[in-house]
Amino acid sequence: MRQLPNINTEDKYIQARKRVEDLKGFYYNLISYCLVIPFLIFINYKTFWDFHWFWFPLFGWGIGLGFHAYQVFVNDGFLGRKWEERKIQELIEKEENKRWN
Repeated sequence: MRQLPNINTEDKYIQARKRVEDLKGFYYNLISYCLVIPFLIFINYKTFWDFHWFWFPLFGWGIGLGFHAYQVFVNDGFLGRKWEERKIQELIEKEENKRWN
């Protein structure tokens, strides 16, 4: 019979607090993206509209924002935190089985 380690309430609190911090960081990043990019477009429009340089920060920051969203919201995927926890648990069980044999 398998016994999973007990996760006490302090560990759950720490995990929940980290999750909230990750969400806050993502939303701050999203808000600043939505405020700064239009400002950069405005500056580009007022200074030299013949060369549209605002596309570079728009796409660069947008790609970074996409990676940040993936990191925050994808928890059950192949590369998510749940996969890491399952793999750690599997390795612990494998090590315990070696000791018993």
